[in-house]
Amino acid sequence: MSAEPATAPEAPTAKVIADDAEALAVAAELAAHFRKNAAERDAQRRLPHAELDRLSASGLLAVTVPAEFGGADVRQETLAEIFRLLASADASIAQIPQSHFVYLNVLRRQGTSRQQEFFFREVLSGKRFGNAQSEAGTKHVQDIRTRLEPGPDGNGSYVLTGVKHYSTGALFADWIPVLARAEDDNLHVAYVPRDAPGVTVVDDWDGMGQRTTASGTVRLDAVHVPADRVVPHHLTFQGPQLHGAVAQLLHAAIDAGIASGALTEAVEFVRTKSRPWFESGFETAAEDPLLIQRFGELAIQVRAAEALLAAAARSVDAARADLTDDTAAEASIAVAAAKVTAANAAVEVGSALFEVSGTRSALNALGLHRHWRDARTHTLHDPTRWKVQHVGRYVLNGTRPPRHGLL
Repeated sequence: MSAEPATAPEAPTAKVIADDAEALAVAAELAAHFRKNAAERDAQRRLPHAELDRLSASGLLAVTVPAEFGGADVRQETLAEIFRLLASADASIAQIPQSHFVYLNVLRRQGTSRQQEFFFREVLSGKRFGNAQSEAGTKHVQDIRTRLEPGPDGNGSYVLTGVKHYSTGALFADWIPVLARAEDDNLHVAYVPRDAPGVTVVDDWDGMGQRTTASGTVRLDAVHVPADRVVPHHLTFQGPQLHGAVAQLLHAAIDAGIASGALTEAVEFVRTKSRPWFESGFETAAEDPLLIQRFGELAIQVRAAEALLAAAARSVDAARADLTDDTAAEASIAVAAAKVTAANAAVEVGSALFEVSGTRSALNALGLHRHWRDARTHTLHDPTRWKVQHVGRYVLNGTRPPRHGLL
């Protein structure tokens, strides 16, 4: 299912980032810009079309393109920090490109050289991948029923039919990677243009958090797919692989970023707006020893999440350099530990923001509750309790974690 693309890609129009240092500098600059109106976008559910265009033009979406195709191919430690920075400013904007990088990784591992050449050039030009992966009403998250059937013309093309939900990024995408089962029942990824006939993207996401991700419904009604746009996803999990570790590393980075953003806003609020409790005897809330204690506890949680995130990313980088069953397992376990810690920190710090800031912080107009809503929504993506189980089995019995995209 991997005939060669015949269409020449457009010439690059986005900036091409040279290295890790430049990528981090660009991410910090964008995060500062996105932070300014994050609360307003959340309150009005104003979708970040302009912000994503700026993200595309910056070149950040192409930083994992391999060097031989013209990309910076940054370390996973750098990629995780990019996501953490963006999420500290706006968790919705950080969430939108998560699948973009996941499906770039699928092409790195399973795409033909011609497919890689075509799609990597697309990404270098600023094109965005969305996602049409999850389905609703099935037995579980791995129960995929969307079908990729042979086309009627007999020339090797396919017809794609199904309905997808939680399709983060699809509304903003140039290409929508669709997870589907072929005749042999194996999973494949079909890379479908956002405007292809038969593709309908519905903006029906109504989550309490991450409100501007537009994680809605994608309907696929007999969508024609050339053979050169299909990649065998099931082969990703044969042999040692880092597909799940990288995907989960980015989720952990988003959680760590939410925790950091919430702590930053809590510090600013208490320093500038909170009144001291009358029993404390101090002139400012920032001098209250009970608040100092609580901020110390929260800061330690955030630092722990950030440290484990960086350590997990380095473990993934090490495994990429020397990929074996053992290094892949160690990377997955390191990422699982980081994800558990970051998820807990995001939810607790997002909630404690109100505890330390006082009644005024709960005013709807301030939008401070977006941090907790974003954390609570994003951490539902996959249960951390299963990650704890896998860590425990690995530590106690040396049992390697399973090979799937959620670990």
